[in-house]
Amino acid sequence: MAILTSAATVLSMLAFLAICWWAWSSRRQAANEESAMLPFALPDETTITTSRNPQS
Repeated sequence: MAILTSAATVLSMLAFLAICWWAWSSRRQAANEESAMLPFALPDETTITTSRNPQS
């Protein structure tokens, strides 16, 4: 049973490292920079206007 848990740990660590390597690879740099700018593309909350003319 110890061999099975050791193998699962090693495989999980390798998968984690592979995902990290893929995420920060030079091929993903343009996508990462575009994603980093997404919060700044949202409209400001102060620019939202509401109508305050009650119709009686």
